[in-house]
Amino acid sequence: MTRALFALLMAAFLIPSIPQQADARVLNRACQQSERDAANRSLCRCIQKVANRSLSRADQRLAASFIKEPHKAQEIRQSDSRSHEIFWKRYKAFGEDATRSCNHLR
Repeated sequence: MTRALFALLMAAFLIPSIPQQADARVLNRACQQSERDAANRSLCRCIQKVANRSLSRADQRLAASFIKEPHKAQEIRQSDSRSHEIFWKRYKAFGEDATRSCNHLR
């Protein structure tokens, strides 16, 4: 009985993290696939670590899309949408944190 309860508790904690694992590193991949000279493995990994601390998975996917479509960032920043405004504040804070944390890896 105790083992079954323990297994259920562990499953409850682990199952929600499985989709996260599959979706993880979206910014890292986008960074490494970019054609920017400064993009290197260490820098991209660092940026991903900062993103994991400060951005949701949806935020990370949106931010990664800016690497392929830089104009999209401008559209989001200038949008009248309240959700875009809230995202942009998080994204700006993420950028400042990533600069502080990862600038030495350029």
